[in-house]
Amino acid sequence: MSLTKFGIDDGPHNMDGLRLFARDGTERVEAFIGRKVMDVWVESIEHRGGRQSLFRDQYNALGKRNLAAIERIVKAKYQRGAAYNRQHPYVEVLFSDITESGEALDLGGLVRLPLPPEFLRLG
Repeated sequence: MSLTKFGIDDGPHNMDGLRLFARDGTERVEAFIGRKVMDVWVESIEHRGGRQSLFRDQYNALGKRNLAAIERIVKAKYQRGAAYNRQHPYVEVLFSDITESGEALDLGGLVRLPLPPEFLRLG
């Protein structure tokens, strides 16, 4: 049970988050970090107060920049097996998995574009 050949799926898909693929021997393993989990991870570093959700190109870029850290998180959860990962071999990374790992997220290169006025919350 050793995962190799990690990659970010930056092609078109309908999942709302960072989708990764890896291999366990000949078996293809899919891993996923939901957009909201990525948002909380980024917010835990930025401490900006008002949360602004990431867009697909942003969380894919963060995933590529932090692939080694994400690999370690996914591998740790995968190696726990089906008892800790009900959808085994599919791995859904939760914020608790990130917190337990102690992995840091490098936000270098993250560009936050200002929201258009119609997206700003009122009072």
